[in-house]
Amino acid sequence: MTLRNLSLLKIGNLRAVLCLLLLVGFLGSSIAETDLFIQSLAEKVTQAAAEKTTVVSGKQGWLFFAPELRHLSVGRFWGDAAKRVSRASSPEFADPLPAILDFKAQLDKAGIELIFVPIPAKATIYPEMISEHGNSTVRNDTYHQKFYDILREQGVNVLDLTPLFLKNRFTDTGPVYCKQDTHWSGQGCVLAAKAIAKAIGAPPWVKAIPKRNIETETRRAEIAGDLWRELGDQNLQKEQLGLTYIKEGVGTSWRASPVVLLGDSHSLVFHAGPDMHAQGAGLPDHLAHQLGFPVDVVAVRGSGATPSRLNLYRRRDNMKGKRVVVWCLSVREFTEGQGWRLVPIIR
Repeated sequence: MTLRNLSLLKIGNLRAVLCLLLLVGFLGSSIAETDLFIQSLAEKVTQAAAEKTTVVSGKQGWLFFAPELRHLSVGRFWGDAAKRVSRASSPEFADPLPAILDFKAQLDKAGIELIFVPIPAKATIYPEMISEHGNSTVRNDTYHQKFYDILREQGVNVLDLTPLFLKNRFTDTGPVYCKQDTHWSGQGCVLAAKAIAKAIGAPPWVKAIPKRNIETETRRAEIAGDLWRELGDQNLQKEQLGLTYIKEGVGTSWRASPVVLLGDSHSLVFHAGPDMHAQGAGLPDHLAHQLGFPVDVVAVRGSGATPSRLNLYRRRDNMKGKRVVVWCLSVREFTEGQGWRLVPIIR
């Protein structure tokens, strides 16, 4: 090797070292910023508890649900840590992992696929709207990602919507979450439906079901969000957002459908009417639009962890005729719901 080549090698090594130092510095600052973000959420939750409210006001009229912020601030929520951070009615139901794996095992025996769809927290997608330490370029839900990896290692098909939602935070169609409600927006429903339909794919049984040509219509709607109502600030104008409605009522729940949509009120908002703001523009409607046929909606106003599975249990039909269960629920259910009981769906 010549002196010139040796000199170039040293320069190359120096550049590599500098790049490495910059990368380490960036990662270190990102981790530190995430820690500060989580700490700021914990402080806001403490303040909300002192003020006896579940609403935390953010920037530009954004409102956040205190229990969801608490969930993001508690850290690890499965295994030995579950009993410490969960608000389950009983410590034995604190850990979500056994219940999810048990449900998957039951479905596996019946030849039914499980697609687990945890809905990201609003503060994960719009962190800068709740905290001065919020940074949308770095995911702040580290523990969710670790938990999803554990589920995937056990064979669970986890559809993580977070990257998709972060990419589409602000578009011409509006944000993916309501500013004044705990739920996702109509745009969030559309994005989720497309992602779920893609995850289901086009196996022979899907192709065998007659499809409908379904028309859509987009209209502006004013909603009285649940957080807006709880806040009780009449000076804050109600939120207006665009909703895409599916015509012909194709989103109506079809008990005989091979696809079950299981979960919490995120599957009812803009679908079930009155307190859910609208009909025909929610996740079941858009999923039916994507698939070409209606789904079997088993969703509850409340916890989508145990109560929704109890509804399946009460049917006592062993899930006959089902091919896929899409279990879609808010991530706050991991710690803030009633708990994660083992429910014998299939006997």
